[in-house]
Amino acid sequence: CHPGWNDAGEGATAPEARVHFPVARFIMEAGVKLGMRSIPIATACTIYPKFFCETIVDAFDPYLIAMSSIYLAGKVEEQHLWAHDIINVSDRYFNPSSEPLELDSRLWELRDSIVQCELLMLRVLRFQISFQHPHKYLLHYLVSLKNWLNCHSWQRTPVAVTAWALLRDSYHGGLCLRFQAQHIAVVVLYLALQVYGVEVPAEVEAEKLWWQAFSDDLTKPIIDNIVSDLIQIYTIDTEIP
Repeated sequence: CHPGWNDAGEGATAPEARVHFPVARFIMEAGVKLGMRSIPIATACTIYPKFFCETIVDAFDPYLIAMSSIYLAGKVEEQHLWAHDIINVSDRYFNPSSEPLELDSRLWELRDSIVQCELLMLRVLRFQISFQHPHKYLLHYLVSLKNWLNCHSWQRTPVAVTAWALLRDSYHGGLCLRFQAQHIAVVVLYLALQVYGVEVPAEVEAEKLWWQAFSDDLTKPIIDNIVSDLIQIYTIDTEIP
């Protein structure tokens, strides 16, 4: 993967980190306004950094790549979006007080740009645009954990809400390209439990730690790396307007 993604957290001064973070935020916000489900948004947020792992940021307009990522993700995840809807939502994102764009030559030129960019991205990515996301794993792990914990512990702490929020935020930094989906799912849950000081019952007596029961090949160094990357995302968030 291109260094701009691997090393994004080594200080928000890294130029590519400062470019990619707000673009990832744009993809998420535009996706929500377009009514996209969480998986298509996650796919768009994965296609975007994967493209820049294969290219250099100076060669392309990141926001055009982002719009094309949204368009392509809609097709991959069978939630087809109209290109002109993506253009209008994007225009409103950058110009909140603007009226919807007229159906004139400019809009058709933008639409053609998105379609041509989509074809370019497919070639660059060698049509490898299907991804395994952590969402289904996290859902399964949350159900299992809820059964392990007592009702009071579960109800008084927003562990599930926090874990989902951490997972969503992980897509700001391309973690999905560097770590297994199962590992990311376990670690956002691990971090959510840590935040609220919730202990898993019988963990001391158990032969395995609870997170090892969920994923046999997960190790403490991998957990530390994912947590570190998540912390770096939040650090960049505080330094970019």
